[in-house]
Amino acid sequence: MPPRLKVPPTKSVLLRLKHEEKFLEQGHDLLERKRELLTRLVYERLARYRALRSKARTALQEAYRWLSITHMRTGALTLHQAALGLAPTLTARVLPRSSLGVEYPSVAVERRTLQPVSLMGTDASFDETRRHMTELALILAQLGEAETALRRMLAEQRRTQKRVNALKHNVIPRYRSTIRFIESSLEEEERNALFQIKLLREGRSPVPHQGDTS
Repeated sequence: MPPRLKVPPTKSVLLRLKHEEKFLEQGHDLLERKRELLTRLVYERLARYRALRSKARTALQEAYRWLSITHMRTGALTLHQAALGLAPTLTARVLPRSSLGVEYPSVAVERRTLQPVSLMGTDASFDETRRHMTELALILAQLGEAETALRRMLAEQRRTQKRVNALKHNVIPRYRSTIRFIESSLEEEERNALFQIKLLREGRSPVPHQGDTS
């Protein structure tokens, strides 16, 4: 039996506890619904995260393959000089988003037109490298958003699960146990009062309660 709350067994306390128990049950139902929605959302986000991670791995391999080709064809110095002063190929904005009370950053990335470079010392592989690096950065931005959102949703899902378990296995059972005890105590007092009234009507002296002085 769960431990009872330390409250006096009175009718006013009984009414208050019943009201609070109903409120706690409603809170438990809402948290349980939130936990189910979070669990479903976590699985959806997990599938997207895994797909993006696989896509990022492929894009990373392809981007570095083209970078190796360009490095071999042009050399490190020429590649470094050609990259100097190039405008960014992506525009990124980080905006706050919220889902089921979980806040996470949303990354909005837009492609920009590749800036042309001089033909001196470079070939078509340089543009291919830039294009693949741009694609890689785009995927990594999406992957970062997906990973952050997934981590925070998992943390919130665990916190919600703990609250649901605490209400279900600890708080609500304590209230119910206390309510049963108070109801039993009040019923016992009522039976004793009726018994005393019956004795008075029959002209017999009432039986003193335990602890009463004669």
